Amino acid sequence: MNKLIETIKNIWNIEELRSKILYTLLLVLIYRIGSYVTLPGIDPNGLANLQETGSSGLLNLLNMFVGGSFVRASVFALGIMPYISASIAVQLLTLAVPYFQKMQKEGESGRRKITQLTRYLTIAVTLVQSIGYVTFLQSNSGDAIVLSGPLFYISTIVVLTAGTIFCMWLGEKITDRGIGNGISLLIMIGIIANLPFGFSAELQSKIAGGGGGPIFFIIEVAILIAIIFLTVLLVQGVRRIPVQYARRIVGTKEFGGARQFIPLRVNASGVMPIIFAQALMFIPSLFGQFFPNTSFGQSMASGDYYYSIWYNLLFFILIVLFTYFYTALIINPTQMAEDMKRNNGFVPGVKPGKETADFIDNVLSKITLPGAVFLGLIAIFPMFANLFGVNPRFADFFGGTSLLILVAVVLDTLQQIESHLLMRHYDGLMKGDTRIKGRASGAVGASV
Repeated sequence: MNKLIETIKNIWNIEELRSKILYTLLLVLIYRIGSYVTLPGIDPNGLANLQETGSSGLLNLLNMFVGGSFVRASVFALGIMPYISASIAVQLLTLAVPYFQKMQKEGESGRRKITQLTRYLTIAVTLVQSIGYVTFLQSNSGDAIVLSGPLFYISTIVVLTAGTIFCMWLGEKITDRGIGNGISLLIMIGIIANLPFGFSAELQSKIAGGGGGPIFFIIEVAILIAIIFLTVLLVQGVRRIPVQYARRIVGTKEFGGARQFIPLRVNASGVMPIIFAQALMFIPSLFGQFFPNTSFGQSMASGDYYYSIWYNLLFFILIVLFTYFYTALIINPTQMAEDMKRNNGFVPGVKPGKETADFIDNVLSKITLPGAVFLGLIAIFPMFANLFGVNPRFADFFGGTSLLILVAVVLDTLQQIESHLLMRHYDGLMKGDTRIKGRASGAVGASV
């Protein structure tokens, strides 16, 4: 406890760090206040049916990402999710389209162009999603809509689009002048905001619903803590295993007697594969909002689809595929081999150049597989939790996208705080081998 108090004092004593944290908290507060501002023309007291519809399945997950704004018909109902979708689309384009590849290689000017294109695409995605949301509102909000006709339709689309653009602006300002990755933090805050409601719903179901009482609830919390621990290891890349492996097979170079090793990790891609996969899995439910009264729309809104074996099997496969895809995107064995050759580094028994690149690529492929499988298993844990009778609002925290994002963003933000402390010769947040090892690539939206 004394160590924690001393660390907090050190953080407060660093003026730059203190200003960044206070600035971040201010913008997060604005974001949370905005999530309770209801859309014009809607009576917030009549949204009980909408809240019930969005309490399970993919809609519950989407509602969690936007901090409950979806079921409150808030001006931030779509949150930052259209920006995430646009960012993922642009990243895929930079891999497949030569025009985007050229811009990416132009340095800072190219990155500014890509950022601007991402913003434009965000507006387009938001316009499409807002149309679906208005249609969904009209079918599930009962008598809550007090303003009808084209005026409500047009005004809601405009306000929702403006709300998403404002959320995007908040995220970018946090990244520029605050602490941590702004887009990631906004999603994390939304997830944390729903955590107490998940705990409350599960506790009530165990006590009042004959679900085993408080003992079973305590057991579930213990399991959740164990899953969080495993998730922390996964997000940090389970570093000790691959580093020790790399020491035996990857070449080193002597720098003043210190041996430098190539940082290969079991999970080099962080949580981005699950973000890519989840974005694709959201598509059917987003289309379902356009047809809320059809069997397709109702099945997309129900928990049966989200917890089905086929949904989770496809989700698992996509995560494994995207893990390899994103690892190949951020780690270039050819470039790594060239850098080694330029700095007189080598792999014992392997010729420099192409053979070294092939060797590193082979090692990377082998150690990526267990990380991909581990990531996929944690992602589908909510399905198993639901099978054992855990309340849907609480089951989403048993692994899944929400927990992975939460852990990744917390670790990345703490790592940035620790960097400020260490630069000013203060002790970090943790000592020795347990020191936080967050990575920017592991946070949501960190590479956009």
